[in-house]
Amino acid sequence: MVDQNKAFGWAANDESGVLSPFHFSRRENGENDVTVKILFCGVCHSDLHTIKNHWGFSRYPIIPGHEIVGIATKVGKNVTKFKEGDRVAVGVIIGSCQSCESCNQDLENYCPKVVFTYNSRSSDGTSRNQGGYSDVIVVDHRFVLSIPDGLPSDSGAPLLCAGITVYSPMKYYGMTKESGKRLGVNGLGGLGHIAVKIGKAFGLRVTVISRSSEKEREAIDRLGADSFLVTTDSQKMKEAVGTMDFIIDTVSAEHALLPLFSLLKVNGKLVALGLPEKPLDLPIFPLVLGRKMVGGSQIGGMKETQEMLEFCAKHKIVSDIELIKMSDINSAMDRLAKSDVRYRFVIDVANSLLPESSAEILTEQVDHGVSITSRF
Repeated sequence: MVDQNKAFGWAANDESGVLSPFHFSRRENGENDVTVKILFCGVCHSDLHTIKNHWGFSRYPIIPGHEIVGIATKVGKNVTKFKEGDRVAVGVIIGSCQSCESCNQDLENYCPKVVFTYNSRSSDGTSRNQGGYSDVIVVDHRFVLSIPDGLPSDSGAPLLCAGITVYSPMKYYGMTKESGKRLGVNGLGGLGHIAVKIGKAFGLRVTVISRSSEKEREAIDRLGADSFLVTTDSQKMKEAVGTMDFIIDTVSAEHALLPLFSLLKVNGKLVALGLPEKPLDLPIFPLVLGRKMVGGSQIGGMKETQEMLEFCAKHKIVSDIELIKMSDINSAMDRLAKSDVRYRFVIDVANSLLPESSAEILTEQVDHGVSITSRF
């Protein structure tokens, strides 16, 4: 049996999504592994969806978190890229087959056997993976990233998901080939505010698209957007018809696509990044008559994610964050569900993850994949 290392985090144990202290085990650091002491972990909207089983495939108990920044405390004998004491990161994926067409193209995130950082099983199927709302994680070195000098650990953490999720489609769908093109960003949240910053760094003219004018001033004055379009303003929407080359749609709630299609020029592209719980209606007529395209995208491979981190460090792009303690995570999730955050929660794991913070602690019995409740 593989040696186990004690670990501690906060887990959801059922569809209520309530997180509570949880003891579990990480595998022993192998010859190809890096052990990471977690300093900070971003709170992604996917974490909320997963702990509440909105998508229907959650397996409890779940420790969420895939925007992880920490310090390498141990490296395997075959690891040459990292050394103890390095500042490192772990994102959405921690494994893939390494041999399929996607992996050979540095697109490990599209591998049929991709292994996610949490709510998944290890590559050999013997253990359950748990995420970054915890004190330590052990990861194959091929899925560990370097944090560039100058990129803060706390506000840089959300780039591990939000950053690459908007960076990758900008590259793939040709948004970076010619400066001055017009990009619409639908939704100004955790993804949207990073899309504005990265889009501007690529030389795009960025318009934020929103249901209300509440965030207009901060979008323009603080985030650097060129303009702001309120979808409920029929006159402004009419004036904006056919003005955009691209739209990145970050909204994860149910919403209409037809108004967005009308904003695109001929040959315009709409890229969906949000993951609504229910399917959206897809009107075909405006696509056919305007030779418009709808596409999707999800994070990026390891090479592209490292490239994104270097790009963000160079252009001083970070997430706007609200730093929280681990004990504040449930109230933060409630606020996230109401979009009440500017614009990403980040957990100060190293300074706030304390086992004595609760009398009741969940413990995972690794051998049988079940959880029990114990009192300490």
